[in-house]
Amino acid sequence: MREDSIRLGQFLKLADLIDNGAEVKPLMIQGEVAVNGEVETRRGRQLAKGDVVTLGGEAVRVS
Repeated sequence: MREDSIRLGQFLKLADLIDNGAEVKPLMIQGEVAVNGEVETRRGRQLAKGDVVTLGGEAVRVS
């Protein structure tokens, strides 16, 4: 990550947790996306270095 922050939807794609942006909203509605252990429903949430995103049992740290 080159910037100070990245949007959650973009990060999910970059981390290969989803194939395309259209997948994000249904997953969030179902409560399957968490940031730092808390369910997140905002696709545009800004993530910072060190945040941990979890989806489907996989956890990825923003670096």
